[in-house]
Amino acid sequence: MRYDYLIVGAGLFGAVFASEAGKKGKKCLVVERRDHIAGNVYCEEIHGIRVHRYGAHIFHTSDKRIWDYVCQLAEFNHYINSPIARFRGELYNLPFNMNTFSKMWGITSPKEAQDIIASQIADLGITEPGNLEEQALSLVGRDVYEKLIKGYTEKQWGRECRELPAFIIKRLPLRFTYDNNYFNDRYQGIPIGGYTKLVEKLLEGTEVRLRTDYLKHRQELDGMADKIIYTGMIDQFYDYELGVLSYRSVRFETEELEMENYQGNAVVNYTEREVPYTRIIEHKHFEFGKQPTTIISREYSSEWKKGGEPYYPVNDERNNALYERYRAKAAGEARVIFGGRLGEYKYYDMDKVIAAALKLCDTELN
Repeated sequence: MRYDYLIVGAGLFGAVFASEAGKKGKKCLVVERRDHIAGNVYCEEIHGIRVHRYGAHIFHTSDKRIWDYVCQLAEFNHYINSPIARFRGELYNLPFNMNTFSKMWGITSPKEAQDIIASQIADLGITEPGNLEEQALSLVGRDVYEKLIKGYTEKQWGRECRELPAFIIKRLPLRFTYDNNYFNDRYQGIPIGGYTKLVEKLLEGTEVRLRTDYLKHRQELDGMADKIIYTGMIDQFYDYELGVLSYRSVRFETEELEMENYQGNAVVNYTEREVPYTRIIEHKHFEFGKQPTTIISREYSSEWKKGGEPYYPVNDERNNALYERYRAKAAGEARVIFGGRLGEYKYYDMDKVIAAALKLCDTELN
């Protein structure tokens, strides 16, 4: 069998390209190392609860073209992401807003909150932040930093904030309104039926082979297609010959509890360093579930090691320079196109992944 495109990876990027290529009459083969489609947005159903196996995914966008595109594939519910931060038994609303400041300082007006933050920033006297800690302090002051940023960030990155570069935090939005909606985007929600069904819709009519490791069968698979869309790790594609790119990984502990409601919210961040996990997800709340039991997942951040699952690229100076060397090498490939979070070594929200895939379709298929 001969294909126009071999697509490596059945996540959003690969599935969107396969769908659009199929509409153009192209024959595609999708190969996926895992035993399921949908990549990290994969949802599995356990006792009527859709579980986000690889962490919480809330679709949000301000791009109407992308919103219209996904709404052709699924109906979305009206879920609004409003996470809670827990610090030593105290609960605070995220993002940082008047509900947060009122709880923290016992104040009621935006001016009071602005004055407290401005006073703390002035007292610190940081003019040129030299690390992440100084950058955060210069943006939000000591109280918000100590309670809601420091411990969480150190768990995420596995090192002290003083050891992290300042550019990781370019800005920290402060909202002086009583609004707990985490995202500013116009469109937001979760597909009814889960993301797996959305990706199934994209892959209708396309041949998909699961449990197929492209890198182990490269010679055979490369001979089956004219071009290759590769969404795996770009450094692994080249057998790490220029060096290994850094990633952060996430480990999940998931359990079903014999109660209807564990924490009252889909997402609760644990911001003190002493708690080993970064957050707890209670999956049923993404779809307003009323099941008699509940399922929670604790998330633990860790350094990625070969053989593990890479989640977040570490886009510091060293890794970005190394990626540019791989990108230059990839530019010389006649048949291979790299895309997606791992192929481009770039953190993508879901709408941006879809937009990037559609942009490739515009240039490659027209």
